[in-house]
Amino acid sequence: MLILGLFAAAWVVSLSGALMPGPLLTITINESLHRGVCAGPLVVLGHAVLELALVVALLLGLQHVLTLPLVEFCLSLAGGGVLGILGLDLLRVTWRPPASLPWDDAAAVGSDARDRWFASVWAGMVTTVVNPYWELWWATIGAAMLVQAQAVATAGITAFYLGHVLGDLGWYTLVSLVVVSGRRWLSRGAYRWLMGGCGVFLLTLAVYFSYHALAVGRRLFV
Repeated sequence: MLILGLFAAAWVVSLSGALMPGPLLTITINESLHRGVCAGPLVVLGHAVLELALVVALLLGLQHVLTLPLVEFCLSLAGGGVLGILGLDLLRVTWRPPASLPWDDAAAVGSDARDRWFASVWAGMVTTVVNPYWELWWATIGAAMLVQAQAVATAGITAFYLGHVLGDLGWYTLVSLVVVSGRRWLSRGAYRWLMGGCGVFLLTLAVYFSYHALAVGRRLFV
């Protein structure tokens, strides 16, 4: 049950971040215009490769550091704070929706079979590296969730990583499908409700991490 909870939490948190317009969304739309519906999964593949390397690096080089009570306190407190900010931002967008959906300005879609699939994978990797939000996410939210996943050893870490990657994969595949088909599969109202639900979930996680930080803090400072 705990494994399923880790998977679900990672999936929703990942989806919440993917819903916010950013560099990875922009490059997914651009790649979809040139390479078709496979662009979304390929961009996410490049993104996921770097995230797997980062998770392994954290576990190999920072595993013992992350389990120190003081580090756990700082990560939980920082992760809760960032989650709260992101949750409030999602709710703000829900009540004050954007003038257009991310793909509304996408032009006619074409697919060039001569383009190599690696171009989209590489685009996903480069966009991930140059996105400062990615580093911020893993330094706070990702690290805090990884600490929780470590409590269930390999199974927990695997569930966390797969949930995180599948959240990205589901959303960006949908974006590619919408861009390529030219249809609005997701209405403005549905988009707002989805973002609002994710915002509430993020705020709930923010409270959880903040409470966990307070519990660790009591053991450290009292």
